[in-house]
Amino acid sequence: MSRATPFDLVFGGVADERFPAIRDSLAATSADPLDRDRFMLDRAAAGFLREQVPDEGADAAVAEHLALLHHAYLFWAAGRPTTVLTRPATTTLLSMPAAPSGTPPSPRYIQFPERLVWAETEAGAAHEPLDGLFVHALPSGGMSVLAIFGFHPTRMGFSVVSAEGTPQRGLTRLDGAPLFAPVLPGGSAAGLLSITGPEELLELAARAVGAGALNGKEQPAG
Repeated sequence: MSRATPFDLVFGGVADERFPAIRDSLAATSADPLDRDRFMLDRAAAGFLREQVPDEGADAAVAEHLALLHHAYLFWAAGRPTTVLTRPATTTLLSMPAAPSGTPPSPRYIQFPERLVWAETEAGAAHEPLDGLFVHALPSGGMSVLAIFGFHPTRMGFSVVSAEGTPQRGLTRLDGAPLFAPVLPGGSAAGLLSITGPEELLELAARAVGAGALNGKEQPAG
């Protein structure tokens, strides 16, 4: 059975009603939807964002909501393409020597096996499992990634982590451990994997974009 996505939970009931107005507003000003600054300044997008952010929200909360809205809108406008990675596919792409080179990704959501990849989303916070990645190309090159951690369809809360750019050539961890090696206690015995920073997140996204389409499974929208 297919799993729900964060888009389904947060925007599934309103996207088809509200997002066309954002699309039309962006088109009226010839704004590139991929440009987050132009998107943020769009009247329809800004109005929708104000409805989503609590009045007492801090700047960090506004930035997180904006990133989620922007990725969600691009995902919707592209037809909500979702790649579901199997555990064997994920193991294969994380054992690659490096991310394959290729064209920046079109907007999509890449869903990972449940409770396989983990990360500490804030310093000192409990590690959370990765549900998936929203990805899209940047107008200046490279990609924008929004990772969703701690998502479960029975609760509204989840954590988001952003990264932008291109994978760093020859990326290594400071402690010499392999990329994606688990840092959770008992993680190795349980066959878990970890992300330890934005550079590793970009590397994961690039590998998933480059190899996931070959080994993953496309899930119909809706």
